[in-house]
Amino acid sequence: AKQVMIQKIREAERDTLFDEYMELRSQLVSGLVTRVDRGTVIVNLGKLEAILPRSEQIPRETYRVGDRVRAGVLDVRKAGSRVRVILSRTHADFVRRLFEVEIPEINDRVIEVRSIAREAGHRSKVAVSCSDTTIDCVGACVGVRGARIRGIVEELGGERIDIVRWNDSLQILVPNALQPAEVEDVILCPMLGKVIVLVRDDQLSLAIGKRGQNVRLASKLVGWDINVMTQESLDQQLDRSIEAFTMIPQVSAELAENLVSQGFFTFDDLSVIEPDQLMEISGLSEDDCDQIVEFADAESLKEEERERIEAELRKQAAHAPAERPEARQTDAPAAGEDTPAEQAVSTEATEELAADEETAEAAASEVVADESATESEAVVDEAATDSESVGSAPAAEATEEEAADASPAEDESEERQPVAEAGIEGEASAGAGE
Repeated sequence: AKQVMIQKIREAERDTLFDEYMELRSQLVSGLVTRVDRGTVIVNLGKLEAILPRSEQIPRETYRVGDRVRAGVLDVRKAGSRVRVILSRTHADFVRRLFEVEIPEINDRVIEVRSIAREAGHRSKVAVSCSDTTIDCVGACVGVRGARIRGIVEELGGERIDIVRWNDSLQILVPNALQPAEVEDVILCPMLGKVIVLVRDDQLSLAIGKRGQNVRLASKLVGWDINVMTQESLDQQLDRSIEAFTMIPQVSAELAENLVSQGFFTFDDLSVIEPDQLMEISGLSEDDCDQIVEFADAESLKEEERERIEAELRKQAAHAPAERPEARQTDAPAAGEDTPAEQAVSTEATEELAADEETAEAAASEVVADESATESEAVVDEAATDSESVGSAPAAEATEEEAADASPAEDESEERQPVAEAGIEGEASAGAGE
């Protein structure tokens, strides 16, 4: 019975804490960091310990034991006999509560925060309005020389905050949300919940922002999709859309122009239209409208597949330059070894040197051959004279021995001058006969 009573008391305490912190959802709380476990921060709120997950922390923030942390209550859960409180510093409501604390006019309901779009740690857009036209709601939030907004920026770790003046008209609100870019015109497409914003060429990158951040936050702030383009790009898009829509058998050129004027630029836009709306616009039958939607849906899937393939090809092309240095390192020769280019140059040089040597040898052989021919003629004359005076065979043998004692180059001359050799032998034989 005692254990049952203790259990009942603990459950009652848990329910009390649960109800208390459920009322604090989206509200600011502060506590001390007791420990950090694998990126998750445990914060002591007094009556219990709350959890600040890594996913709910502002990027590049670090926490140490003993640090005081302010955060918003994101969720409250029952976990057995305990209450688990999840905190967040990245939620848009956290910025809203900071504005209420730092700016008295917001806390007094004189100025109202109408909408917040946030990318934690980078940039936020806050739209404010005031029922009293004599009060500058934007200036009141900024403060003198930014004194009021500075405290919020420091709490958010240097996050950039844009304060936008709210207006119920999208024609005014959208240009305000895209500041500091200057907008030329705003075209509303209510059937698609889309807004086309026209800007000058020099304002295009400013309106889109770094990595599309400005237009993305503006779209979240106003609750409509925003397409930023120049007048020239809009005209080109209109021509492409009309040409594409006329490919559909049931769509005439007039109907294609009407669809484009309503903001339907792609097959994806056309695939989400309701058949009743299409019947109202086109005046076609229900069957024709169904066929148009089915055709647009099929073409939309094809476009998605093409975009997916193109994205993969771009990804492969982006990774390709990173692989080339590795290939060069792998193919690089070891220390002391010649590269293929050096080997090719060395081979060419060797071949040229060999050719030069062969040319020199040929020239030397010709010179030696000439000398041998001269000596041979002299020997023949001498042999003929000796034969006439002596008339014996030993003279021919002496002549052959002298020819054999000549330089080795004469062997080459003998090969090159077979006719001369034959003449020598013939004359020598004739002399011996005599």
